[in-house]
Amino acid sequence: MSQRSLPVFRQLCGAALLVSFISLPSMAQESKTTVLELDHVSVCGSNLDALRQAFTDVGLTPDFGGPHGNGITQMAFIGFEDESYLELIAPAKAGITEGSDWSKFIASDAGPCAWAVGTNVLLQEVDRLKKAGIAVSNPEPGSRKRPDGMSVTWTTAGVGSGTRGSVLPFIIEDQTPRAWRVQLSESAKGAPVFGVESVVLGVNNLDASIALFRKAYGWSEPVVENQKDFGKLAYFPGEPVILAAASGGWLSDRIGKFGEAPVAYLLATRDFAAATKKYKLSGAKTWFGQKVAWFDAAKLKGVRLGVIGQ
Repeated sequence: MSQRSLPVFRQLCGAALLVSFISLPSMAQESKTTVLELDHVSVCGSNLDALRQAFTDVGLTPDFGGPHGNGITQMAFIGFEDESYLELIAPAKAGITEGSDWSKFIASDAGPCAWAVGTNVLLQEVDRLKKAGIAVSNPEPGSRKRPDGMSVTWTTAGVGSGTRGSVLPFIIEDQTPRAWRVQLSESAKGAPVFGVESVVLGVNNLDASIALFRKAYGWSEPVVENQKDFGKLAYFPGEPVILAAASGGWLSDRIGKFGEAPVAYLLATRDFAAATKKYKLSGAKTWFGQKVAWFDAAKLKGVRLGVIGQ
């Protein structure tokens, strides 16, 4: 689904301009569209050890990443071949979440909570979004101390309203080499999944959300289809986001509790059959011409994590 399918892009671009601008000369007037490249997606929980064990139990063993510089949270990650990663966030001290952007998600073991895209021109992207009429927070520094004692630093900016990374992705720019922030995890080496392909966002109003993404990034109209378990879906071809409109059931309940935010993540695979076998996936469906199947959510503490491919 996404145009990103190999790590070659980042290898060629070094630090990589992951939010890029492409002219569309075929249009009567010059316009620009923004191609988003996922940096990482986040899963929030109240206990990091429990989260790590849950993912280990389904065949994706996370690496401990260390405490964040805010003194509130710590993280672990599953780094993939394409250099995207799945981040697990939990309190550094049991029960203390106040001050975190995702405190409500963490305290309630909400699972999917945020997504981020990377850039090496953060201020330029902030300016572009503001000119497009999109609210953007002031850039803020962030940091984490790795288990080996090394400090990694970055700058982020929240985009849109709501919790950071809840609907529109927040932007992250590394101040230290990105390779210091995330590495390929042992459990992902040679695995049938190689990256985070799509974020499924739970939204109240599909038309309004489509309009928001088109305003922010200049995208064309999405493809729309219905899926029984998720309701009405909208997919922007080549982009890493699928919108899911609440139509009752678990999705409406979740949005009612946490607001519009990520509700599921899909990992990319080059061999769907191998991924299904290795991870004991179930519930196979076809989404926008691609096969989708799911990890056992019960084992993942309720986290909806799937695989998409052929």
